[in-house]
Amino acid sequence: MLIFTTAAELRAYVEQARTAGRRLGLVPTMGALHAGHLQLVRAAAQACDEVIVSVFVNPTQFNNPDDLRLYPRQPEQDAALLGPAGCTALFLPSVAEVYPQPTVLRFDFGALERVMEGAHRPGHFNGVATVVSKLFHLARPHAAYFGQKDFQQVAIVRQLVADLSFDLELVVYPTVREADGLAMSSRNARLTPAARAVAPLIYQVLEQAAAQVRQGTPPAEVQATALAALAQEPQFTPEYFEVADAQTLQPVAGYAPGRAVVLCVAAHLAGVRLIDNMVV
Repeated sequence: MLIFTTAAELRAYVEQARTAGRRLGLVPTMGALHAGHLQLVRAAAQACDEVIVSVFVNPTQFNNPDDLRLYPRQPEQDAALLGPAGCTALFLPSVAEVYPQPTVLRFDFGALERVMEGAHRPGHFNGVATVVSKLFHLARPHAAYFGQKDFQQVAIVRQLVADLSFDLELVVYPTVREADGLAMSSRNARLTPAARAVAPLIYQVLEQAAAQVRQGTPPAEVQATALAALAQEPQFTPEYFEVADAQTLQPVAGYAPGRAVVLCVAAHLAGVRLIDNMVV
């Protein structure tokens, strides 16, 4: 596995691979890798000749300085995991390398970003779109791999690909969960043992809500029940629970035949912000 720290190195590698007719896969990450990330890397390795994994904690998508400061960073451990999973090139740039000057361009994804994560984390998706655009330009992948745990982010990236005509396939894999249902996340490493013990409540609430949706329970009632269940655990501070259209991400007042809904949740658990979702 090759390790690149500069954009010039990555561009040279990509140019050589494309000239040789190699199919390139890209897995963008912020590091602190877990089984969910490695699933994406292995999937890319099966479908592509070269697999580029970026490990970069992107400062422009954090609107909480403490969250950025505390985000787990373990590049050596990440590198040790990536080679065996099928990564052929690790891109490990500095902030100065990705942002040689402050960006002034601003993305606006309309209604898609004015709900849920976009509403609670102003500027977050502008930062996501900026860094993903940079990575797509640098790596020039034939396919880019993302996880469904960040459901709204996937929707934003899909819109980005369509609007800017990126010539690539967007591949999305289901959320990978721990045995007790907790969605795998780099932030889980920050949970205390006591917090980790109650963390699966998020998944339990999602399952209960999904059952209610299938029974035709009104969305407002599903939402209220879910928020109340989370609030009963003292360590949890619910931020939002939405019953939304799986395509537009807008809240639904009722169910339409043939239209999938997505249940999205965000909550703080002992100072750690967790998100999850379930499509029904």
